[in-house]
Amino acid sequence: MDKSSRTAGAQSLRRALQLLRLLARYPDDGLKLGAVIDQSGLTRSTVHRLLSCLLEEQFAERDRSTHRYRLGIDAMQLGFASMRGAALISQYRPQMQKVARISGDTVFLLVRQGDYSVCLHREEGHFPVRVFTTDVGERRLLGIGAGGLGLMATLPDAEIERIMKRNTAEYVLSGFTPARMGAAVERTRQAAYSEIADTVTKGVSGVGCVFQASPSSLAAVSIGAITSRLSAPRKQELALLLMDEFTQAPAAAQTPAGK
Repeated sequence: MDKSSRTAGAQSLRRALQLLRLLARYPDDGLKLGAVIDQSGLTRSTVHRLLSCLLEEQFAERDRSTHRYRLGIDAMQLGFASMRGAALISQYRPQMQKVARISGDTVFLLVRQGDYSVCLHREEGHFPVRVFTTDVGERRLLGIGAGGLGLMATLPDAEIERIMKRNTAEYVLSGFTPARMGAAVERTRQAAYSEIADTVTKGVSGVGCVFQASPSSLAAVSIGAITSRLSAPRKQELALLLMDEFTQAPAAAQTPAGK
């Protein structure tokens, strides 16, 4: 944009937006104050003042142990709000509706958001007992749900280890140790689809796969149902259905495991 055409009196707003864009480039590890100052080119006092305001408004958050800054929940919610009507949902809703109609169960569309997966859309099947373990807009740690496990399996082992360390307490509450997560990730990589049982809600199982949603981003689609409906053969059958509808070459299988 030509500087001469910029709105006058909006310098502070532009600088705050600059910091938000900077934090958005580091969703996993975040940035320490010094790095924010260096990369933004702003003075220490300006960065401190703007970050303090972003923290107060929950557009940024500061990790108490590492003192690193990341995007806050309100920034993420704004991003999610813009995505609800985005092309991703419009593009894949017909396939989700088809899978829900064929399977009779609930189908979820998810993308990665830092250490979490976030549900963008949900389609309900006709089976009378419906599984609503994840609401649209809800975040869940990567690796716990079927879609999140698929997304986790596409990551390098070192990044998976960092995610587990950052969220140890939450993973333990869900019954996941590094060894259990490692085994689940390896199974997913070998099979090219993910499956879970009783990890989110007791009596509920799921199966999912990852696909290339755009040239630069992955998404996951999963099916959730009561466990009695998802025997091992049916999980495989539904996984093949998902892969047929969403990808001919599953992204999870394309990603070099552990690299």
